Amino acid sequence: MSELPLGIMFGILALLIILSAFFSSSETALMSLNRYRLRHLARGGWRSARLATRLLERPDRILGVILLGNNFVNILAASLATVIALQLYGEGAIGIASLVLTLVILIFAEVAPKTLAALHPERIAFPASWPLAVLLRVLYPLVWMINAVANGLLRLLRVDPRVSENENLSREELRSVVNEAGTLIPRRHQKMLLNILDLEKATVEDIMVPRNEIVGIDLTDDWDEIVAQLANTQHTRLPVFQESIDDVQGILHLRRIIPDLTERRLTRDHLLAQVEPTYFIPEGTRLHTQLVNFQRQRRRVGMVVDEYGDIMGLVALEDILEEIVGEFTTDPAAHSRYLRPLESGAYLAQGSISVRELNRALDWDLPTDGPKTLNGLILEQLESIPEPGTSLLIHGFPVTIVQTQDNKVKTAEIQPRLVRQRRRRS
Repeated sequence: MSELPLGIMFGILALLIILSAFFSSSETALMSLNRYRLRHLARGGWRSARLATRLLERPDRILGVILLGNNFVNILAASLATVIALQLYGEGAIGIASLVLTLVILIFAEVAPKTLAALHPERIAFPASWPLAVLLRVLYPLVWMINAVANGLLRLLRVDPRVSENENLSREELRSVVNEAGTLIPRRHQKMLLNILDLEKATVEDIMVPRNEIVGIDLTDDWDEIVAQLANTQHTRLPVFQESIDDVQGILHLRRIIPDLTERRLTRDHLLAQVEPTYFIPEGTRLHTQLVNFQRQRRRVGMVVDEYGDIMGLVALEDILEEIVGEFTTDPAAHSRYLRPLESGAYLAQGSISVRELNRALDWDLPTDGPKTLNGLILEQLESIPEPGTSLLIHGFPVTIVQTQDNKVKTAEIQPRLVRQRRRRS
């Protein structure tokens, strides 16, 4: 090698540095690839993506090829730099040549190419996969031997090289992916996806209509009152019961009786004949499970029962869908039957409003793992039935009791704007 002209040796040295940069950038790019995007591109027919996927199925092999090539060209570059230094300045320049070559390799063959590969992994990894695949075939015996020794050392340390960490995303990791999607996913769609993930945490008690607020047909009422109720109701499905909701007879779909109702030939017997059997839902059922159950059972309404079989409330399919897409109105707070905005900027809330509806309507973050209603939150904090005019803070939100009835809070005034102003000042 010492007989070669200096110009050729400098050219070979530059080529070796370029090859070192290739191996360094290829390693970083392949390890930085988004595995989920890579699988998507591979399924879409990208040949480079398919090849990169095959190479990454055995990372020990591709790393063996890359490191073998990188170390070979770096050692060869160091030897060549030593020969050049001897020819130019003698033995005293060997140390200086080693220092200069180290800086050149560090900058031009390590830091710069690896940074570029980390920022644009696909642009580097996909083209690099082809020569790396060829090198893997050519050098496979040597790579196999190196991997055998390295894997044997790992086994001595009780590490199985064939077992990698689970690449499946957890629910919280998937939530982070959705939140960081930015403009790739519209904000409304992001919120819907997050709401779907939250279905696993919520149960039917979080969204059910409490038993004391269930609107239904009491068969013991006067027939004229029943007809008037059917004619003026805003619901398409109503439970039918005898005196008490505990004696529910079934669910009536108004569409089945509208012709008879409009022609005034509806009778009590005909109404009972159109009642569907009651669909019961055990308490504690997760919303994502109940959504599937509604689909399988071809039902839209169910009665929530406790462990003793007593009815706790009513859940409709629409209630679960609202947990995903939000209220079917443009302003949930303004249109909620439990929440009414006041001119002062505060809200007048019914004590029976659910915590989840409060969070959704006012963009709050009240905990949902405790009491399910505003009344429950107030009673939990005060540990007594409050008098009208009593004020308190619930997780930082000012609440004033407006009206109580029997053993519960009927209405309360809440002031979210005051809280937000204080938070901004702090």
